[in-house]
Amino acid sequence: MSCRHFLTLNDLSADEFKSILARAIELKASPHSAQRAEHKTLALIFEKSSTRTRVAFEVAMNQLGGSALFLSSNDSQLGRGEPIEDTARVLSRMVDCVAIRTFDHAQLEAFAANASVPVINALTDDYHPCQLLADMQTYIEHRGSIEGKRVAWIGDGNNMCHSYMNAAALLGFELTVASPAGFEPNSSLLELHGDRVKLCSSPQEAVSGASLVVTDVWASMGQEEEQSERLQRFSGFQVNAELMSHAMNDALFMHCLPAHRGEEVSAELLDSQDSVVWDEAENRMHSQKALLELLLADS
Repeated sequence: MSCRHFLTLNDLSADEFKSILARAIELKASPHSAQRAEHKTLALIFEKSSTRTRVAFEVAMNQLGGSALFLSSNDSQLGRGEPIEDTARVLSRMVDCVAIRTFDHAQLEAFAANASVPVINALTDDYHPCQLLADMQTYIEHRGSIEGKRVAWIGDGNNMCHSYMNAAALLGFELTVASPAGFEPNSSLLELHGDRVKLCSSPQEAVSGASLVVTDVWASMGQEEEQSERLQRFSGFQVNAELMSHAMNDALFMHCLPAHRGEEVSAELLDSQDSVVWDEAENRMHSQKALLELLLADS
């Protein structure tokens, strides 16, 4: 039985992406208009810790009338070495959808290849597509269409940056990226999206003319041992009021959270009127609910 997965944003067409965003905004305004999913179960398999992703999925599924089942590596046979393909086959016979938060993107792909229910990428080391649903919903709510605008990514060329690159291609915005040497985004993605993505020599160049400025922590989960080195290498890449002064006057600031105040973003900016991080966090629930509606209906 074939089914639809959401492993990267490229699993959506541009129209589907926009449709999910529009639906998320509708659901935010009218939560009870959601398509019901009674007797449906979402399994959450998380090898990485989570606040927003887990809570957003669990609440969204609850509001759809279904239920969510949380499994960490310690709670399942995956933590004891069961092949991920076998877990996929077993869970597909018991639940209606699976969201996976893991390190290796290839593990997610292997699970999806052997699953007969929709599989959602709840974050891997390479991509974080669910966060982009929330980010783009938030921008639309505050500023309207992002098509033709400039978005600046400051910092590590990580999974968030990669998903922003995919979003730029789908929604038609320009992405300017400023990363320390050696921390640039994936070269294959840069080549693929060369018409939409530009590497800049400095954060100031990247944010010039930007309508949205985005950053993330300098050391992600699994990179804790690199924290001290990264603090040195990323010096000068903090997003703060001075850097934002190079962007458009009405530019927004986003961060997927959790944030390290005083490192990648100043405390003043994070809590300023330019920052929409709290709307962005809330919108994880609404956008993931819209995604679940789509995938469960298709399945």
